[in-house]
Amino acid sequence: MTPSPEAISPLRQRMTEDMRMRKLELKTRAAYLRAVKKLADFLNRSPDTATVEDLRRFQLYLVDQGTSPITINATIVGLKFFFDITLGRSELMSKMQTVRVPQKMPVVLSRDEVTRLIAAAPNLKSQTALSVAYATGLRVSEVVSLKVSDIDSKRMTLRVEQGKGRKDRYAMLPPLLLERLRAWWRQAHAQGKMLPGGWLFPGLNPVEPLTARQLNRAIHIAAETAKIDKRVSMHTLRHSFATHLLEQKVDIRLIQVMLGHKKLETTVVYTHVATELLREVVSPLERLQPAPSTT
Repeated sequence: MTPSPEAISPLRQRMTEDMRMRKLELKTRAAYLRAVKKLADFLNRSPDTATVEDLRRFQLYLVDQGTSPITINATIVGLKFFFDITLGRSELMSKMQTVRVPQKMPVVLSRDEVTRLIAAAPNLKSQTALSVAYATGLRVSEVVSLKVSDIDSKRMTLRVEQGKGRKDRYAMLPPLLLERLRAWWRQAHAQGKMLPGGWLFPGLNPVEPLTARQLNRAIHIAAETAKIDKRVSMHTLRHSFATHLLEQKVDIRLIQVMLGHKKLETTVVYTHVATELLREVVSPLERLQPAPSTT
């Protein structure tokens, strides 16, 4: 955490053990360690010597450097773990405050754009993976983690194992999606790419799954081919899934469950982009009586 291996080594080891004890994900551990390293670099000394004023100055430094609100908040969360758990000095964080993150409306595709996007994907595997993302609202990490055994054609569900928040849940399996999955399975099985009980979307080495990066690259190619002039990512299909369901008058609490959102407030954002619902609303202007003629 500091340039001095003698000073850091035990401290870093203890923090790593604290995170391992709590079974934090590897990405979370790396993010927390980065946060503490940023502080150590700013102080130019061991982070366990920081004072309340040091931490206040550090946050001002991050702001002055133009650090994004999301990054500032992530850094504060990592430091909070370090001072609260590893050092047992929670009072040192009293002057550090999370900052408001400007809320941006998600990019949503029209139904026609979704159709063109999926059709323009480079191959059947990516076409099917994009179909899964749009038909179920799964996150890209959840799509690439699917296994053949997760498909339950009798109950018409997809099992999502250990999704975000380490929670299992079920996603719906529409009949059209099942047809596309079967077509993909037949092709991949015939080519020897689909291992028994293996990944639904295997990588070049069938033992490993397709990566989120590879799938995002495929959707960017598809968007360019389909001439979709929007900033498209795999998450765009998740946004489109939720918005289109809302426009179909599906209850927002059911959409919350399907998306795997912990809080309803996270799902409510889609009410702001459901344009079909807006078009159905009659403006009060339309209800006004014509003004009496003055002539």
